[in-house]
Amino acid sequence: MRGMNDLVRQAQLMQKKMADLQKDLSEREIEAQSGGGMVRVVATGAQDVKSITIDKTVVNPDDVEMLQDLILAAVNDALRQAKEMNSQEMSQLTGGMKIPGLF
Repeated sequence: MRGMNDLVRQAQLMQKKMADLQKDLSEREIEAQSGGGMVRVVATGAQDVKSITIDKTVVNPDDVEMLQDLILAAVNDALRQAKEMNSQEMSQLTGGMKIPGLF
């Protein structure tokens, strides 16, 4: 029975570490940009977009599609970086084990 108690205790410790890591990641920010910095996106490790900054020189009513593409590229890059950061941090926590349902 002692082995089972140790296993439960280890699982609880791992669960707390994961909750702490998720909180930490949700507070971290990542910045991505496109168009040579004309569009900047800040996202959190929780993959929430916090802000989008657009340089006024790229706002051209005759070429809205270009602006849309720049925004899309910056947002996708920020979210990709956030996901990559989460994956790396979780891998360190789990010792590289792939645990289904995590991040």
